[in-house]
Amino acid sequence: MVQGPMLLVILAIAIVMIVVLISRFKVHAFLALLLASFFVGIAAGMNPVEVSKTIMKGFGGTAERIGIVIIAGTIIGVFLEKTGAALTLAETVLRVVGPKRPALAMSIIGYITSIPVFCDSGFVILSALNKSLSKKTGVSMATMATALATGLYATHTLVPPTPGPIAAANNLHADLGSVIFIGLLVAIPVTIAGYLWATKFARHYEVLAESSVTYEELMEQYKHLPSAAAAFTPLLLPIILIALKSVAAFPGQPFGAGALKATLDFIGEPMVALLFGMFACIPLVPKLNEEVMSGWVGTGLKDSAAIIMITAAGGSLGALLAASKIADYLGSSLATLNLGIFLPFLIAAALKTAQGSSTVALITTSAIVYPLLGTLGLASPMGAVLATMSVGCGAMIVSHANDSYFWVVAQFSNMKVDVAYKCQTLGTLVQGLTGIAVIYVLKVALI
Repeated sequence: MVQGPMLLVILAIAIVMIVVLISRFKVHAFLALLLASFFVGIAAGMNPVEVSKTIMKGFGGTAERIGIVIIAGTIIGVFLEKTGAALTLAETVLRVVGPKRPALAMSIIGYITSIPVFCDSGFVILSALNKSLSKKTGVSMATMATALATGLYATHTLVPPTPGPIAAANNLHADLGSVIFIGLLVAIPVTIAGYLWATKFARHYEVLAESSVTYEELMEQYKHLPSAAAAFTPLLLPIILIALKSVAAFPGQPFGAGALKATLDFIGEPMVALLFGMFACIPLVPKLNEEVMSGWVGTGLKDSAAIIMITAAGGSLGALLAASKIADYLGSSLATLNLGIFLPFLIAAALKTAQGSSTVALITTSAIVYPLLGTLGLASPMGAVLATMSVGCGAMIVSHANDSYFWVVAQFSNMKVDVAYKCQTLGTLVQGLTGIAVIYVLKVALI
C-alpha cells in the first residue's frame, strides 16, 4: 500500500481526473466518478479484487439508503410541474407579498419551488410567469431573472429533498431532519443576498421581457389550478414528518418511548415521509389515468435514475478514499491548518467552479470530507449538519458557462452572456460567501 505524501498526489490526480473527464471530454459524471474510484484504489496499491468489492459495497450501500428517497422526491417535483401546482405556489406568494414587489415575490417563489424541484426545471416552469410580471411592472428582466434564479439556487443546494443535499447528508451521516431545518434557515439569508444583488446591482442592466402572454392570460391557461393547501401539502408533509421524528429522538423524549414514538420513527423515516408526500400529490390531479399513474411516475423514475447512479458512484469514491487510507492521511495533514468548517466549502467551490454541476460537487466533496470530520472538529451530530451546509454553500460558487443552469437563466431571460455573468455568476458568488459566513456563526454558537 502506498503511504505518505503520495496519497495526497493520488487524491489530487483523482479530482483533476473527474473535472477533466466531465468538463473537457463531456464524460457522464457517473462514469467519471466510477473511473476515479478505480484509479484511487489501484494507484494506492490495493488488491484489484478488493478495489472492485469496495466499489460495489460503497455503491450498493449508498443506493440502499437514499435510492427510494430520491425517486419519491423527484416524482413530487414532476407532479408539481405537470398539475400547475408550482404556479399555485407562485400565485399564493404573489398575493401575500403584493404586486408592487415582484422581485421579492420571485425570490420567495424560487426559495419554495426548488425544495422539491431542480433549479433548472423550476426556472423553466416559472419563466413565463417571470416574464409576464416583468412586462406588467416594468421591472427589468435582469432583476427579475436574478431574483428568481438566486432564490431557486439557495434551496437547491441546501435543502432536501433536492437530491444534492440528500446525497451530501447521507455521505456525511447527518440527521436529515436537522439538515432540512438548518438548511431552511441558512437559505433565508442566502436568498436575501441574492435578492439584494438583483435589486441593487442587476437593476442597472435593462433587459426587456419577450412575453406574448400577460399574467392574467397565463393564469387563465390553467382552468383548474390546484388549491394552495393541495399544492403545499406534498412539499410540507414530508418535511413535517421528518422533523417530528428528529424531535422524538431528543434526549428528553418529548413523545415518550411507547407507541407514539414508534409511529413517528416509522412515518418520519425519510423514505416513508417522501412516499407520503408522493401520495399527497394525488389530490392535485383532476383525473387519475394511465398518463398520470404510469407516464408521470415514469418521468420521475427516469429523471431520478441518473441522480441515483451519480450519488452511488460518489459513495464508491468515498469508500475507496477510506479503504486506501487517503482520508486518514489527508486529515492528519490538514489538522495543523485549522481550516475547520471552511475546508468543505473550499473543496466544493473548487469542484463546482471547475466542472459546473452543483450536484456532483455536493456528492464528491461530501465523500471526501466525511472521514475528516473529526480532524475538522465536526464529528458531532450538529457538526455533520453544518458540514453539509458548508458543502452546499461551496457548491453555489460559481454558476458560469460550464453550468447548464447558467444557460437556462440566460436564454429564458433574454440576457446576453456578459450580462448573465455580471448578474447570475456574481450573484451566486455573493450567495455562497454569505452562506459560509452564516454557517461559521452557527458553528461558533452551536459547537
